[in-house]
Amino acid sequence: MLITLATSLLFGSFILSVVLTTIVRRLSIRAGFVAHPAADRYHQAVVPLGGGIAIFATLLIFILAATATIRLLPSYLDLLSRTTNIDPADFSDKIDQLGIILLSTFVLFVLGLWDDRRNLGPFAKLSVQFAVAITAAYLADVRVELFIESRFITSLLSAVWIVLIINAFNFLDNMDGAAAGIAVIASSILFSAAALSGQVFVGGLALVFVGALSGFLLFNFPPAKIFMGDAGSLVVGFFVALLTLRIDYYHKTQGDPRYLVLMPLIVMAVPLYDFISVTLLRIRRGKSPFIGDTQHFSHRLKRHGLTDTQTVLTLYLATLCTGLGATFLYQVNLAGAILIFIQTVMVLSIIAVFETTAKNDKSGG
Repeated sequence: MLITLATSLLFGSFILSVVLTTIVRRLSIRAGFVAHPAADRYHQAVVPLGGGIAIFATLLIFILAATATIRLLPSYLDLLSRTTNIDPADFSDKIDQLGIILLSTFVLFVLGLWDDRRNLGPFAKLSVQFAVAITAAYLADVRVELFIESRFITSLLSAVWIVLIINAFNFLDNMDGAAAGIAVIASSILFSAAALSGQVFVGGLALVFVGALSGFLLFNFPPAKIFMGDAGSLVVGFFVALLTLRIDYYHKTQGDPRYLVLMPLIVMAVPLYDFISVTLLRIRRGKSPFIGDTQHFSHRLKRHGLTDTQTVLTLYLATLCTGLGATFLYQVNLAGAILIFIQTVMVLSIIAVFETTAKNDKSGG
């Protein structure tokens, strides 16, 4: 039954996302809701915005449908519990948390949509993001324990992580297919962790999220026919952060939970590399890290001669190289975990060496 349910969630959300993205794209063109070429953007053509609307709507519809099923059809929940050994009360307890998550997602969606239309300042956006992150962390348990007993401290640390990942994906949304594709890969890896630890609830959320992103990616892969905009990137970043914090990463028969908390860092290695490197480059040049430019990892790769498709596929491969190692964390001892972490650092180091060497060769030739 679980396989049937998982397949339905994945393909159902994918198909709905395709349909909604098609509709939103047409409406955005008619309404003039488009992104124009600019000095701090790489695209050279007018591209409709609104992909974030399709992504958010897909998530909203599926989550509301699941909530209604649990509330109105308790017999289906009883059947699911009998076939999976899940306590029905566990699902019911999560409904209230899910409502807070939906509200948080909606606030970020509205914030992003407003920013797409009005171009809000960075401090206004950060203020709302922190408010949403703290609310979700404290009230909806979107937080990691980190072996700290204080709920306040873990909520505060988790809120910082949520805001970091939101902005990492906001930064990553700088080239066709980059943010959506990397989010699909990262969320699929996180889903595997949820499946191994028997987390049906968060695993279902991950599948719906992957399906929604994949449907949008059909239109966003180079050359993009639609952009997600901040209305999409803020929601995508929040959901990825949600998955990293709600998944246990712990298999009952194997692994040590003390170092399994490395998994989010390893899975998020490429987005964090882009975020940190761009921030440092902007500060070094005396610019605000929140002012857009073409210094992102993807832009730097493209300047070395890669096409848009080659660039985004390179980003995908880098994410897979780091993320796949994280899937083995639950099977290894401390030494193995350290080796996986070192491997991740080495992959990023190779990327950094490639960027520096390619620049030197170009300037010297």
